[in-house]
Amino acid sequence: MISVQNVSMRFGSKILFEDVTTTFSPGRRYGLTGPNGAGKSTFMKLLAGDQPPQKGTVVRPDKLGVLRQDQFAYDQYTVTDTVIMGNGRLWSALQEREALYEKSADLTDAEGMRLGELEGIVGHEDGYEAEANAAVLLQGLDIPNDLHRRKMAELQGGQKVRVLLAQALFGQPAALLLDEPTNHLDLDSIHWLRDFMTRYDGTLVVVSHDRHFLNAVCTHIADIDYETIITYTGGYDDMVLAKTQVRARVEADNAQREKKIEQLQDFIARFSAGTRASQVMSRKKEVERLQTAELARSNIRRPFIKFQMNRPSGRVVLEFDGVTKTHGGASAVNGFSAIVNRGEKIVLAGRNGVGKTTLLRALLSDAPGLPPSPGDIDAGTVRWGHEVSVGYFPQDSTGLIQRGMTAVEWLHQWDPDAHRQDVHGLLGQMLFSGEEGLKPTDALSGGETARLLFCRIMLQKPNVLVFDEPTNHLDLESINALNIALQNFEGTVLLVTHDEDVMDEVGTRVWSFAHGAITDFKGGYEEFEAQSA
Repeated sequence: MISVQNVSMRFGSKILFEDVTTTFSPGRRYGLTGPNGAGKSTFMKLLAGDQPPQKGTVVRPDKLGVLRQDQFAYDQYTVTDTVIMGNGRLWSALQEREALYEKSADLTDAEGMRLGELEGIVGHEDGYEAEANAAVLLQGLDIPNDLHRRKMAELQGGQKVRVLLAQALFGQPAALLLDEPTNHLDLDSIHWLRDFMTRYDGTLVVVSHDRHFLNAVCTHIADIDYETIITYTGGYDDMVLAKTQVRARVEADNAQREKKIEQLQDFIARFSAGTRASQVMSRKKEVERLQTAELARSNIRRPFIKFQMNRPSGRVVLEFDGVTKTHGGASAVNGFSAIVNRGEKIVLAGRNGVGKTTLLRALLSDAPGLPPSPGDIDAGTVRWGHEVSVGYFPQDSTGLIQRGMTAVEWLHQWDPDAHRQDVHGLLGQMLFSGEEGLKPTDALSGGETARLLFCRIMLQKPNVLVFDEPTNHLDLESINALNIALQNFEGTVLLVTHDEDVMDEVGTRVWSFAHGAITDFKGGYEEFEAQSA
């Protein structure tokens, strides 16, 4: 169990949460929600003991599993050792035991007794099965056996995140704190993690921007809003419904009280100078009693995303034949052919590293309106259709937004004829309101960068959207807005994402990458999954 008593945190004048008292109980799985900047990561640091609260106390179990975000902290260690380090007591005992064994010929009596104590600790913490248990976790998270003895420095970023996730899960901790565990995971790994969590019987607190994952895993939602944390029973969708009802009920009650206050004040104004002094005094006391308490302001900010087209494309948007591209010496895409018609919304599905991004880049190697990149395709022909215009959101946006400008200056350059007021209005839709539109591009966060790129696409009004992992760095409100915008878009979409709700609700066709081949399925993702089961 994790107990929080009267905890407060603020940054300058901004209150994240005030006098929060709550308990996270064993056997329950809590999703910690709130928009970007609400204080989710700060609260997770308080729970983990990495940061003290400005006020109040946090009581936590001795054995706590925490997903660490520093991918480089363990570069000198092997993958297996990094996982075992998730059980600090066991790792310390193993290190001390190894040091004593190295000088076994010269051990003192005290050191010999200490060695016996360490063997007891290792046995109690399942240390003799530690490597085997670590291997099971790593295999479930798609870290192959041949990497288990490698140094962490040799792994790619996504692989490191999965190893750190295995570290948090190792040693059967009494409580798990997982901040964005699904980042950089493909769907198979997300499903493995989901199944693991639903079997976990300790206390779980997880931050995720994946609505489908939260609905599948969580028994409760702890929502940061109105400067406090309110716990709701059920998954994310249950919380949204309950929260809407609670807020509507409170506001309706306040409206009734305000109406009553107006009536009382009217009576007071009419009779304060007359003979009904006692009744006036009674009404004044009732006004004081009914005075509406000011509600803390909600921190939820919902962007408005709407993709429109300057003009529709021809009926055949894209036709390609025999597209081939090798990556790292291996064939990532091998002779794939397809025809894409106007209005189709194609989801590219498959594990990380199977060639989804490689295929998109090959198709875009000579796309209208984008810089040519002939090195992204080795063989095959790609023909884009009549009047096609492409809006591209790449997986890696590094360097796409020029530094040394403000957000509004950077956006305005993509349509110099647009009125400055219209550009500011578009930025306001995407939560760059007022002076936030003057924010330097050098200071943009990951979420702000994504929202600014969406602004550019909305300004340019293409009829084909090619989006590669667009939900990375977005909070749940923004992901939901993007989901709705893609559903309502009348043009054509090619989409890579691991968000199952977006895949289910947007896709009308699936390109599935598996076993070195690409399957072209004419139907939605849910239908594809049912057929593949």
